[in-house]
Amino acid sequence: MFDQLNFINNEFPLLLKKLTPDTPAKWGLMNPQQMVEHLTDYVRVATGKNPVTLITSEEHLPAYKRFLESDKQFRPGTKNPLNTGEPNPVRMKDLQAAIDEYLSEMEEFYAVFEKQPGLKTIHPAFGHLDANDWLRMQYKHLTHHARQFGLIEE
Repeated sequence: MFDQLNFINNEFPLLLKKLTPDTPAKWGLMNPQQMVEHLTDYVRVATGKNPVTLITSEEHLPAYKRFLESDKQFRPGTKNPLNTGEPNPVRMKDLQAAIDEYLSEMEEFYAVFEKQPGLKTIHPAFGHLDANDWLRMQYKHLTHHARQFGLIEE
């Protein structure tokens, strides 16, 4: 877990500095700013700021949990369970503002789970997740999008 936390807290913020508005995606429809805002959206789901409902049936949750606990990564083109197909329009003034918002929300993530150690919030596909589960999810999610924009090797 240390390597994952190091990636989340140290390596990924440095990788974001390499991202430009013109960085091409290797797959998918999002541009860099939409991707960063998408990451922020999921941090807000984790903290309960943007609650969602579970869309995975109960009988499939154990398989999703096994995936979450595994070293397997999301495949290129994995569908976002909260997305209708098209990326959301950007909401921030520019990419740097989106990055700043993401980093601020990650600080909030740690504050929320520190104040409420047993807190579990719903991920739309993976169900009720605690702080450690969300950090596993965050690692998979960040590495997926870092690969998408060529910030790390596939």
